[in-house]
Amino acid sequence: QVQLVESGGGLVQGGGSLRLSCVASGSIFRVSHMGWYRQAPGKQRELVASITSGGNTYYTGSVKGRSTISRDNAKNTVYLQMNSLKPEDTAVYYCNLVGPNRNIWGQGTQVTVSS
Repeated sequence: QVQLVESGGGLVQGGGSLRLSCVASGSIFRVSHMGWYRQAPGKQRELVASITSGGNTYYTGSVKGRSTISRDNAKNTVYLQMNSLKPEDTAVYYCNLVGPNRNIWGQGTQVTVSS
């Protein structure tokens, strides 16, 4: 059973930084594509960034240049470094794993950016 556990969220002032972490249990992490999504109150969940098993990355336009997604296969962990945070980045951030016959979500971590 694959499980994802996120951490690193919190309250930060605008312009600040946070690093989110997501640890996956099980042995399929290294062959899985990983993504960070977010959902703000009253809005749909959206993809923020993703990284393939081969290390190719994608960023949505609103975070491009301010965020970096990375993975450490030895630690079964994916990271999202977010800099120059804005109030509009406030949301619950979810980790997602897409692997062989798997599409797994974490429980989410709250990020709140004050103005």
